[in-house]
Amino acid sequence: MRRFVGGVLREVPFYGAVAFFVVLTAFPFYWMAITSFKSNSDLYNLTNVPFWFNEPPTLEHFQYLFEQTLFARWLLNSLIIGTCVVVITLLAALPAGYSLARLTGRGGETLGIGIFLTYLVPPTLLFLPLSRIVANLGLQNSMWSLVLVYPTFTIPFCTWLLMGFFKAMPIEIEEAAIVDGCSRFGAFIKMVIPLSLPAILTAVIFTFTLTLQEFVYALTFISSAAQKPVTLGVATDLIRGDIFFWGEIMAGALIASVPVAIAYNSFLDRFIEGITGGAVK
Repeated sequence: MRRFVGGVLREVPFYGAVAFFVVLTAFPFYWMAITSFKSNSDLYNLTNVPFWFNEPPTLEHFQYLFEQTLFARWLLNSLIIGTCVVVITLLAALPAGYSLARLTGRGGETLGIGIFLTYLVPPTLLFLPLSRIVANLGLQNSMWSLVLVYPTFTIPFCTWLLMGFFKAMPIEIEEAAIVDGCSRFGAFIKMVIPLSLPAILTAVIFTFTLTLQEFVYALTFISSAAQKPVTLGVATDLIRGDIFFWGEIMAGALIASVPVAIAYNSFLDRFIEGITGGAVK
């Protein structure tokens, strides 16, 4: 009995720490959810306890989003932008990461680090020259300007990520495919890419999430409500002067964030595999 009690007491700090981080992580979603379904009379009554429903829940904030704003259009814009940026990023990062991984000597590693360092340049330094490029191409106030701009920070990181994964992949796999009659490109398509699905999935999730949450470039290049992505639309059209539509803001944030959270948790194992794939190199 004493041994059992001692074992339980030793586990208390571990499970206490896990419980703390679970609460810390889940609380923003809980707060968004409970605020989204509260009525305005419940939400703005200072005498009510803010952590649960003091009045029956309501869908009025969601109705306002879809009936009185362009929220559905913002979601569609974000989906189009994210999909296009993911495709562009993969088309550039896959061959770039593979080429850098197979370069002999320190040249490939040095070049890879240099590409990754471009990801660390803050957007506040880049949006001025990028705005000139967007203006010269006639893409001002268009969501396609974001499709042009976002790959500037998604391609460097994904190239570096995929390069580490490709380095961990035995080169003998490609050599065997070449011996069997494949070209270098054929070996890359038929052997390397199927074996790199965890890293590719990681790049897709990272890219789509980053485009979904980006704000500075969207605020700089877009002012038309019909062209805004969901992050910019919620943050600008639901805040008017000093009036914050908290119920609608939280409802919009909940709708935009829950699918991403589900995607992360659904593919968590592959995501971790893709992130740590090049750790041994």
